[in-house]
Amino acid sequence: MSDTETVPVIDLGPYLAGEPGARERIAQDLRFALTSIGFYFIVNHGVPESQVRGTFAEAARFHALPLERKMQIRIDRHNVGYLPMRGDTLRTSVVQTVTKANLNEALFVARDLPPDHPDVAAGRRFRSANQWPGDLPGFRETVVAYCDAMERLAQRLVPLYALALGLPAAYFDGPFRDCQFKLRMTHYPPVEAPPDDEFGIAPHTDTSFLTLLAPNEVPGLSIRTQSGQWISPPASAKAYLVNGGQLLQRWTNDFFLATPHRAVNRSGGERYALAFFCDSNIDWPVAAVPTTVGPDRPPKYPTTWYTEYMALYQKRTYDLLSEQAAE
Repeated sequence: MSDTETVPVIDLGPYLAGEPGARERIAQDLRFALTSIGFYFIVNHGVPESQVRGTFAEAARFHALPLERKMQIRIDRHNVGYLPMRGDTLRTSVVQTVTKANLNEALFVARDLPPDHPDVAAGRRFRSANQWPGDLPGFRETVVAYCDAMERLAQRLVPLYALALGLPAAYFDGPFRDCQFKLRMTHYPPVEAPPDDEFGIAPHTDTSFLTLLAPNEVPGLSIRTQSGQWISPPASAKAYLVNGGQLLQRWTNDFFLATPHRAVNRSGGERYALAFFCDSNIDWPVAAVPTTVGPDRPPKYPTTWYTEYMALYQKRTYDLLSEQAAE
């Protein structure tokens, strides 16, 4: 694992099986991946292929609905619901000036809180009930089960992150109990040859601590290496693609990377993507961990909370919210 222009593949099988020494060995592989390229594949991750395929099928089923039905649950201030085609513009991109809206549509789903949950009843930002489409039997159950599987997988990964940072394996257990997450179920229509500044999703870095991108046989994603080259990781039917984002950078004082990436669907057919964005508990202060600071390496960022960070990001990104505010 010495090539910084390719995405490493990490086999989780020995770790999940409890093989002695596997946890520490894989943590070192993860450390290399997140300091050299910022992405890695995981195989033998324990998520059944049938569950992944079933969730993709539900994404296609939702996006096949008429626009007026999808707009009944359009995205709200909590960042749940339907984002229509060209509904967001990634003005927060750190690698390109983006002026055109993205050529995709998406449904955002968070933890499925009941209407009588205290945070929902209080109207707390980013802790709302989900918005579900009507008349799609089985849709909600399939998507919630998939989110549960992703949360379990993320919680198996965070001890590896702790070890990779020279911290006790349990360091992130508290922050990632009742963690914040969003599942983005995206549809990218086929395009021929878009202009240079128009994308399915423009060059950007995620906001998350970690993102789990479901195995996808339809290509379209490319990532920007540290040398400035854009590479396309191979499409895979079995491997999750994992990367870090801006909040991971803050946790690690820029030790771990938040790597820019983009997507353009030139496959000739429809492309769907399932991206699961995972962050710490909404009340957990995000600040540089002790192994990433020192006398000659002071913290680069102030302590951050999820709500304030995501509210600013959402305000700058989602055009539809500006339209709603003007109504």
